[in-house]
Parts: sequence; structure tokens; C-alpha cells
Amino acid sequence: MRQRRPTLGVWWGQWYSPVMVHVDYRTKALLIAVSADPLPVQACINRLVPEFLCFVVSESQKGSIESDVQPTITKMPQRWDWILTDDSGSFTTAHQTVTQRLHDTLKTWGLQPGDLVVDFSSADPAMAAAMALASRPWTSQIVHVTTPGSGTSKRDLVEFKGRTFAWEDSNPWNEEAVSARHDAALLFTHGAFSAAAKRFRRIESLIGGSQKPLYHALADMADGYAAWEGFNYRGAWDKLKTALKALELASVWGGPPGMASLLGSVKHNLTFLERLVMDPNDTKLSVAHDLLAHAKRRGERDHHVDLALHLLLRALEAYAQHQLWDRYEIKSWDVQVEQLPPELQESCRACYTNEVDGKFHLPLHAQLRTLAGLGHPMGQTFLHEWPKMKTLWDAANHSVLGHGFQTSKADRFAQFYAWVLKLTNVTESDVPTFPTMTL
Repeated sequence: MRQRRPTLGVWWGQWYSPVMVHVDYRTKALLIAVSADPLPVQACINRLVPEFLCFVVSESQKGSIESDVQPTITKMPQRWDWILTDDSGSFTTAHQTVTQRLHDTLKTWGLQPGDLVVDFSSADPAMAAAMALASRPWTSQIVHVTTPGSGTSKRDLVEFKGRTFAWEDSNPWNEEAVSARHDAALLFTHGAFSAAAKRFRRIESLIGGSQKPLYHALADMADGYAAWEGFNYRGAWDKLKTALKALELASVWGGPPGMASLLGSVKHNLTFLERLVMDPNDTKLSVAHDLLAHAKRRGERDHHVDLALHLLLRALEAYAQHQLWDRYEIKSWDVQVEQLPPELQESCRACYTNEVDGKFHLPLHAQLRTLAGLGHPMGQTFLHEWPKMKTLWDAANHSVLGHGFQTSKADRFAQFYAWVLKLTNVTESDVPTFPTMTL
């Protein structure tokens, strides 16, 4: 490949000084085919004014770039290059050549998806197909410069050097975005929120201007749920608030099918997050609800049973901690022994003292026994159900993520989840549910 940079001196048959000349580029990059007729190529380049320019030219037409095209360019690109192909008319050969050379060139120029405009008006069918396919990941516009027909409107006519051309342009991603959106929505529904956000941002970079806000908002929404999945509640709340406003605005003019259902779910989740974030208490009941929802996603959606069981144990502890603090002002991580039922005080001093700071810390089992001793229904239910549930408790502790080497079975999670709901007196409506995206 051949590449030149603008320098002080003779360049493309013209004097050029980077100090004296200021160029306002209207197009980031242009990939254009060159044929025996240079005028359509000249007309396209001078209308689009690209900052970066790459020619696709056959061996037989190579000389026309410097003799016929370059001298007529009114505003020089910052950088230019060419991809040289053979004259065989083979799609396979053309596609291999364009794919390899174009990728290297665009990478060197530091271009992003959506930066490229493609004109293959002057290419033969095999080369046009090769250019369209190879440039697809970067292309946001395709232009076509042809001889006008009887149905060509005046506004689509371009006059250049005494000839009239018909100008057509389109963005293939305006149609392809629907399929890409389905793929991104599927990633979101399966919990791959960061991957979905990345896919939505890619569509945003390629889609036409009027649709960009929709995909930007969808990407922000996916980022918000990714933050929530990482227990970054404040970050999730901020992201989802911004995304919801943008999606509501986008839906005023219609929006894709399924938008109304999605907005309803996001609003419900925002209410939950607001309650959680604004809760000033040391122990937050909403966090316990969220841990239960997190465990359910791990167990039922991801089929990660060992992790789900341990999240259930943590959720159960969060409920117990909240009840101890809310009802009796007992901090399980810094217990005042005198607050405990008399029958538990001695065992607390003997077993639950931290040797470093001298504080008393109640583990989950002791928290539940404390609630029972204080007459709390959650603790009393635990004692009553304990003989039947000890097997499930042991299964969690003997798992690979617990203290053992056994793999947990899927039915263990369902049984343990139902038991936690019964123990905490929580209903499914208390547990936040992430939306299913079917856009």
C-alpha cells in the first residue's frame, strides 16, 4: 500500500502549506472505488470533503489517481491511501484484498465504527460486493453517484464540470439495527448487561442521527443494571434515572415494540433503588430483598447453584441483622452482651469474641437463636423449622463455595429459597425483578 502525509512543498501537483491552509472536513473517512471515468469520483470527493481518503483501484486504473483525480480535489484530505486489486473480477480475491488492507488502514488512522462512508458506484459487481462486506463494521453511509434517470428529483442532482449526476445516499444500519437490537436485548435478558451496553453503543455509532438517542439511552440502561448487579446502588440509580428520561422522550414518537413494558419495569426498579439509596439506617431491609433477588437470578437464570445458596444465606443474615437492629437495636457485628437473652450471654462471651478488637460478633445461626430468645417470629419459626431444614443448610456449607467439596443440586436452591421466604415472611412482590427486554 502507498501512503502520503501532507507536508510543506509540492503535493499532488499543488503547493500546500499546513500553516496557511485551514480545511473544514465534512466527512471523517471515505472509501471510494476508481474506474475509467474519473468524474463521478471527483464529484463525490469534492462534495463529501473527507478527512481521510482511501481509494480502491485496479492495477490497470492505478495511474488515473494521480493524473485525473488528485489534481481536481479542492480540499485535500489529511491522509490518504489506496488498496490495489487485480483485474480478475473475482469476488473472493477482491474480498480478501479489501478486508486485509482496509482493516490495517482504518486501524492506523484510528477510526471508529460509524466514521466511514463508502462509494462503490464505479466498481464492478464483484468489487462492489467486496467493498460493502469488508467495510460493514465501520460504515454509516453508502453513497451512489450515477447517471440520472427519468424519476430523479432535482434535489438529488449534482452538477460537476458540465455533467449532471444523480446522488443517492443511505445508511444500511437503519435497517440492520433492528436485528442487532434483538441480539443486544437477548444479551440483556440473559444478564450480560455490559455486553449489551457495548452492543447498543456500537449500534448508536452506526445508526442515523434521529435514532441515536434511543440507543444511547438503551446503553445507559444496560450500564445501570450492570452497576446494580455489582451492588453499586447509587451508580445504578443515577444511570437508570437518566436512561428512563431519555427513553420516555424517545417513546413519544413511537419507539420499538415492547418499549412500554420496559419503561414500566424500569420505573418500578427505580422506586426500589430510590428507597434503598435514601434509607439512612445502618441495616437496610431493601438490601436484604435485593440479595434475595440476586440469589434467585444466580440460581434460576444462571444455574450457578453453589453461589445462589450462599447468597441465600447472606440474604437470610441481612434480614436477621435488620430485625435485630430495627426491633432491639442490636448490632450483630458489635454486640453488647447485656442485650442478649440471658441463656445466650455466656456462649457469646465464650465463642463470639474477636481477639483483635474485643468486639462480639454473632454469626447467622446465633443471630436467629437470639431473635428466637427475644420472642421474634422469625427466630421462633427458625427453631421450629430447623430439624427439617438442617439438611439444606448443610448442603450450602458443604458445597465448593462453602467449606466442602460437593457440587450442589438445582433442587436444593428451590427448596432453600422457599424456606427463606417462609422464615422471613417475605412475598415475591417484595423482591425486585429485572426487566425482560423484548425490543
